[in-house]
Amino acid sequence: MKHFLVAAIILLGLGGIGWLAVQRLSNQPSANRLYGNVEIRQVDLAFNSEGTVTRLPKHEGDPVKAGEVVAELDGDTYRNALALAQARREAAQAGVTKLLNGSRPEDIDQARANVANARAMLANAQVTFERQKALVATNAVSRQAVDDARRELDTAIAQVALSEAALAESVNGPRIEDIDIARAELRAAEATAALAQTQLDRTVLHAPSDGIIMTRVIEPGTVVLPASVVYSMALTGEVWVRAFVPEPLLGRVVPNTRVDVFTDSRPGRPYEGRIGYVSPSAEFTPKTVETPELRSQLVYRIRIRLTDPDSGIRQGQPVTIELPNSGGS
Repeated sequence: MKHFLVAAIILLGLGGIGWLAVQRLSNQPSANRLYGNVEIRQVDLAFNSEGTVTRLPKHEGDPVKAGEVVAELDGDTYRNALALAQARREAAQAGVTKLLNGSRPEDIDQARANVANARAMLANAQVTFERQKALVATNAVSRQAVDDARRELDTAIAQVALSEAALAESVNGPRIEDIDIARAELRAAEATAALAQTQLDRTVLHAPSDGIIMTRVIEPGTVVLPASVVYSMALTGEVWVRAFVPEPLLGRVVPNTRVDVFTDSRPGRPYEGRIGYVSPSAEFTPKTVETPELRSQLVYRIRIRLTDPDSGIRQGQPVTIELPNSGGS
């Protein structure tokens, strides 16, 4: 009886060892299999201007297309600023055009007429002065009358010089420096108008890419500041899977290698994927990897782009990756 018990204990021990060996072998990861998750890719949408939100057409779960309008601000203030800037730009443009066109023929004719009139006044003042000077010698007029005539003559001489200078300016046109100043003022006005247009454009918020609204943070009527989040959106334009590969399998995961990606919802119909990135440095496997045996090893992070994603793929979803037997593409 005693020997029977000893033999039974030995058999049970051997059986336990065998069972553990089988379990250990069954838990070893497949040389062709990796585990990972669909990457969570999202973006927070926010205005780059301040104002009152007037329109929020999207709700949680709504799909959006790249470029689609997802929110708007009250743009009256920005439209008025743009109108003012455009008016100043037009005035500056008119100033440059005026200088470049030079004097009108009518302006030159008027300047010439002013010269002729000034010369006639000078001739009259000269005659008056000579007459008064002759009369003062016979005491027919006072010395004061001669002084007044002399003053009128000097004034007429100055007026001739002034009118001749105005005529020369009309004929020669504006100075180069004046044109340069006007052009600089026009550039400043154009930049101000462009800035006002940009600020007005920023009152309309567009989706940067295809996606699905995850969270609508505010409601219409909210006054927002620049960078205030309006929506959180999950990106769906491209679907990537993140996985980790141990060092012995690095030769099997070269970029552009084709792999099959399985999900629990359709285990018999894999998605096609292409390895797009392999990390150049090793790291400890994160605890999100499904196989406990790999969690204590150093591994390399890889990213796989799915070429045929559909609505069955969700961000954060666990997946299984099957590598090709040959390791080729």
